[in-house]
Amino acid sequence: MTGRKRPEELRSHQWYGTEGLRTFSHRARTRQLGYLPEEHLGKPVIAILNTWSDINPCHVHLRDRAQAVKRGVWQAGGFPLEFPVSTLSETFQKPTPMLYRNMLAMETEELLRSYPVDGAVLMGGCDKSTPALLMGAASADLPAVFVPAGPMLPGHWRNEILGSGTDMWKYWDDKRAGVIGDCEMQELESGLARSPGHCMTMGTASTLTAAAEALGVTVPGASSIPAVDSGHDRMAARAGMTIVELVDKDRKLSDILTAEAFQDAVTTVLGLGGSTNAVIHLIAMAGRAGVRLTLDDFDRVARTVPVLANVRPGGQTYLMEDFHFAGGLPGFLSRITDLLHLDRPTVSYDTLREQITGAQVHNDDVIRTRDNPVAPEGGVAVLRGNLCPDGAVIKHIAAEPHLLKHTGPAVVFDDYKTMQRTINDPALGITPDHVLVLRNAGPKGGPGMPEYGMLPLPDHLLKQGVRDMVRISDARMSGTSYGTCVLHVAPESYVGGPLALVRTGDSITLDVEARALHLHVDDEELERRRAQWTPPPVRYERGYGALYNEQITQADTGCDFEFLARPGKVQDPYAG
Repeated sequence: MTGRKRPEELRSHQWYGTEGLRTFSHRARTRQLGYLPEEHLGKPVIAILNTWSDINPCHVHLRDRAQAVKRGVWQAGGFPLEFPVSTLSETFQKPTPMLYRNMLAMETEELLRSYPVDGAVLMGGCDKSTPALLMGAASADLPAVFVPAGPMLPGHWRNEILGSGTDMWKYWDDKRAGVIGDCEMQELESGLARSPGHCMTMGTASTLTAAAEALGVTVPGASSIPAVDSGHDRMAARAGMTIVELVDKDRKLSDILTAEAFQDAVTTVLGLGGSTNAVIHLIAMAGRAGVRLTLDDFDRVARTVPVLANVRPGGQTYLMEDFHFAGGLPGFLSRITDLLHLDRPTVSYDTLREQITGAQVHNDDVIRTRDNPVAPEGGVAVLRGNLCPDGAVIKHIAAEPHLLKHTGPAVVFDDYKTMQRTINDPALGITPDHVLVLRNAGPKGGPGMPEYGMLPLPDHLLKQGVRDMVRISDARMSGTSYGTCVLHVAPESYVGGPLALVRTGDSITLDVEARALHLHVDDEELERRRAQWTPPPVRYERGYGALYNEQITQADTGCDFEFLARPGKVQDPYAG
């Protein structure tokens, strides 16, 4: 630990340490809160931004973990203050928490800027909370440490180990196919998610918390500790101690979130076989840190890194608790050191090299060796073509291999509700060779780009044993999902992207090896269709939704708000 900052060097000093009426008021109101002068004056003030709520099962334990963070802050000589912030519950918030990711990012940035704090501990983990907290904190650019919520315990049902999300989709299809009934589903209801914590598959939550650890903004090994493990409590306390050290070192997020850090996060996500959602979120996070990250960066890196994490759904067998005890992210990173930038700083060490020195892998089937990968190249491919001029993505390691090069006729659905209502209509004549196309599910069209991309297959095909088809949309899909799902088609159909021009019966070719997605309709016909196209009605006429619709960018640039993503300085408030 470096030397302690002098009180006048602390940002909070301008609230508490100067002369004048305002300073008197700040001190008086702090006494009103019940704090002695000795508890806080001259000490680093640490904001604990907590996404706990009663309706977020992924974060329901964070009320207790905040106490461990406070314990660490006090132990290191700081003064903790807990702030409740938006919870972004993936399960319950509609139409999608993605609609509100940027709202939490704004809340995070403005809380850190407007209050007398010197550093922050960010507590999240459920899908959108990780990028939102880090986006806002990056814009505020104070010292910060991220505390991941941690994965829940594995699910159990009739001697089967279940993965949240992944097995939900699987058994729901089995129910629709008539393989299991209501009694089995009722049992699954109680066995699928059996403790606090986020999904224990390599879904979006686990992918993004691993990305946060790879970026260097968590304490070592934090991202995979099970939520209910006592080690999670100790990690939270360590994070509280670490943030005080960071304030004393004046190591801000801008020192951590470098271009090299984001390159390593991309490498990590692809080597883990992680969620496609990480593409959007990492691009947005990088933009807030002043780093340009593009779809091409993901595709380039994907060709250089193998998938080593045998964790469902990209892998075949294991869950996050297995990954943790096999060595966690430090063990995983120790197997790809030649692909990383080892001399960059993290919140705990001066270099990533120091952080992973001595890391080991304890199970070579969970975290594979380079000569025995789960897949020879990264788990996400970026597609280009006349159907997605600004790009689309596919998690090809979670798809049926025979569909990775496929040509078939389109069956087009104009929105998700229509698809739900008509997918089983015999008049559509859907066969396994068809390509299901969903539009108006993107950033503006969804609204909020919901996780609709794993379109359900018709019941009659499920009953025949069909479990995968080519599906294309401008939506996202859950990181726990699987199948041959082309996602994030940009520009989206709602703003007149080519997806808006597809008609049922048009032939579409997907060729993952060639990174191509092509609509077999000539340019003249597409122009005729474009001339006939009319924009959909406005989703929101007022409120946050109207701001969202006005400011949201497309999937290939991270779905941030334009006014938040653009460069520019924001001055600290005058506290006197």
